Amino acid sequence: MTTLTQPVIAAGVGEEARGQFRRPQYVALAAGVAGIALCGVGAFLDPGQFCFSYLVGFVFWTGLSLGCLCILMLHVLTGGGWGYMIRRFLEAAANVLPLMALLFVPVFLGLHRLFPWAQPEMAHHFEALEKRLAFLNTPMFAVRTVVSFAFWIAAAYLLRRWSFAQDRTADPAPTRRMRTFSGPGMLAFVLVSSLAAVDWVMALEPVFYSTVFPAQVIIGWILVTFAFCTVMLACVRERAPWKGLVRTEHFHSLGNFLLAFVMMWAYLAVSQLIVIWSGNLPKEIGWYLHRVADGWKLVAIFLGLFHFALPFMLLLSREAKESVRRLSLLAGFIFCVHMVEVFWQVEPSRHPEHFYLSWMDPAALLGVGGLWMAVFFWQLERGPLIPRNDPRMEEAMTHGH
Repeated sequence: MTTLTQPVIAAGVGEEARGQFRRPQYVALAAGVAGIALCGVGAFLDPGQFCFSYLVGFVFWTGLSLGCLCILMLHVLTGGGWGYMIRRFLEAAANVLPLMALLFVPVFLGLHRLFPWAQPEMAHHFEALEKRLAFLNTPMFAVRTVVSFAFWIAAAYLLRRWSFAQDRTADPAPTRRMRTFSGPGMLAFVLVSSLAAVDWVMALEPVFYSTVFPAQVIIGWILVTFAFCTVMLACVRERAPWKGLVRTEHFHSLGNFLLAFVMMWAYLAVSQLIVIWSGNLPKEIGWYLHRVADGWKLVAIFLGLFHFALPFMLLLSREAKESVRRLSLLAGFIFCVHMVEVFWQVEPSRHPEHFYLSWMDPAALLGVGGLWMAVFFWQLERGPLIPRNDPRMEEAMTHGH
């Protein structure tokens, strides 16, 4: 073990590094309980609106966990110093998925309020929808959801178990297991996550169909993952065990990833719009018509400006990517703007003719997000905060990329 990684080991397992997330964990838990309580009141007053508002919160925060799982497997396969600094954030966030499986119950109970295929009168009104009932039905939906969560939870658990096993030994066998799993795991992740994007979001419209849409949703999850990890790393860079290890190069790498996925998100969004709009596809174009009606058009313009144009221009600057303060502020901004995108994807299906913002929308984001953050902080402190003994870590940390 080199002198570079020796302080990492000492700080990673030292008691001085433990307990630093206890206070934010309690604050997040209190916020989550308050938000869920408000949602409970909303479910009683307006069950239909509650289902859509809750789906916004559920999709956003579950997407963050799934994005972290995807990037965790990607880093296991490719390495890089940036990934070792955020590895435990990724592992902790991915292991919040058991909570998200539990929080899926209200979505399942509200199927008939959310999805046209679960409403017999709607299903038989649209010929295209009626033909999809062999795929879009409650038993199949339940099976796909159970299989998806089973895979995600098992993948997150195994990767973290092997990661902790590597902390305890210099034998690279645990890392080899992680790499062996992550190759086919990435392929399986794309498949089951695409199905989830279809089931949870695309199926909100009765006849909308797009092969690009699931990829756009997944890219959004990855983008918000890098934004979240950038903010977290900026917040802890002066604390043990990260102090002295986090360098400018790590933030520059995260800034490059943010730029790449901002561009990829915009490319997929524009490609889908051009194909549907220029092709004058009557079944698919309704999705956009609902999302440019009345005030929804302003939300679409907002997303074009602040989910792509502004971040793209700022992230082109090397100075912006190497300034911790500016990059973390921009990452936090992207994180919040992505909430607006999920809101824009979901809510117009209930209010297609005019813009509508319910008090339950922020309440659901707060409630689900508070519980998510509380479990995330709890998971984060279950082991060393910096991974150890990875055979590629010394070289990656030396070069800082």
